Order: sequence, then C-alpha cells, then structure tokens
Amino acid sequence: MEKYGIPFIDRDFVSLPISAPESDMYLKAMASAANFAWVNRQILTYLTRLYFSSVFNESPEKLGMYLLYDVAHNIAKFEKYKINGKEKLLLVHRKGATRSFPKGHPDLRGLYKVTGQPVLLPGDMKRGSYILVGNEKSLSETFGSVAHGAGRLLSRHKAVKTLTLEHVQKEMDEKNIILHAKTRRIIMEEAPEAYKDVHEVVKSIIGEQLAELVVHSEPLFVLKG
Repeated sequence: MEKYGIPFIDRDFVSLPISAPESDMYLKAMASAANFAWVNRQILTYLTRLYFSSVFNESPEKLGMYLLYDVAHNIAKFEKYKINGKEKLLLVHRKGATRSFPKGHPDLRGLYKVTGQPVLLPGDMKRGSYILVGNEKSLSETFGSVAHGAGRLLSRHKAVKTLTLEHVQKEMDEKNIILHAKTRRIIMEEAPEAYKDVHEVVKSIIGEQLAELVVHSEPLFVLKG
C-alpha cells in the first residue's frame, strides 16, 4: 500500500489498485481456487450419484438426481452498478455473501433469467436451510448480494468449550434427525447454537426486499466430514 501511496488505516481494509500487478496475481489465485472448488463439487456430485445408483439399483436419472444449481462463494466478479447516478464497472468481492440478481438481469442465463437467481442460504443442522430468489432492490441496496448463510454466533473454539456432545445429540433426536460425524469435536463446532437463527436472518432479508422466499428445507440426515 505504501508503494501505491494508499494510507494504512485498518488491517481489515488493506487495498491495492485493480491495475496493480499484485492485484492481477491475487485475482488469478482466486480464480484458481474457485475452479478447484467447482471441480471438487462436480466429483462429489458424481460419486454421490454413483453410490445412490448402486444402493437402489436404478440409474441416477431414474432416481431424479439432477444437479439444479451450483455456485461458488468468497469470489470477486466485475459487475456494473450505478454510483451517484453514473454506471460504473466495479469489482464486487463477496465474502460471506452470494449474488441475488433479479429476473431479467443481463448476467443471468437460461431459466434463471426468467425466474431470478437462486440464493442458497444454509442455516444449521437443526433449523435447516432456505432457498430464496434474487430481487430488484438488491441491485440498488447491496450490489446484488445477500448473505450466503446464517453466520456463526460462536467461534469453533468457543462452541467446543461451551457445548457437549450429549446436548447436541439430544437436540437431533428430538427432531428425528440422523447425525453422523467424523469426530466429536466437529459435532460441537457445528452445533445449532453455534449459528445465528436462520429464520431471523431470512426474515430480515425478505423484509428488506433483497430476495424473495422460495422454500424452507428441513434436515433429515446430517453428515459432518
């Protein structure tokens, strides 16, 4: 930052000119990470389809196992927005956020240009998750973005220190949710109490008309790797 004459005010607001070679390296590294994530999820999807097919002795197609939507988060994209009445090309870095473009947006393709962009908003293993769809107001209020999850209420370390395996298991049993995890620690780290109430998070998003409700999903089986 000193090299480019940018004053250092806060370590959370470190920045460089987009034209700087360091910025180019950063964006390329981010693209590589996103590409790895895309491929990783495709492989996991493929293996999941194979496993279900072997158990039920039916093809994934007959079982209705189609990939409807896949999206990366924690990524930067160049997008156009109006700033003080003038359209500008901005680099929008969504950290802890996801796009919520409305129907008809020029960056959307196919079915989603008609319906609006799906917004996947995970909650926790007890309260479930939500699917929303983008709304017009998000373009003027939040650069076409909403939360990509309920967000943590407790750090992983604090969750482990505060909660017990027996408590979390009891919560799952009361909701008839099957829970499998690789370690006891992961269960406490990902306990429902470690996250904000997803119902309240979604209520605020819908209330501000940043997105519209599609469906609330309830968990039946939870697998923590």
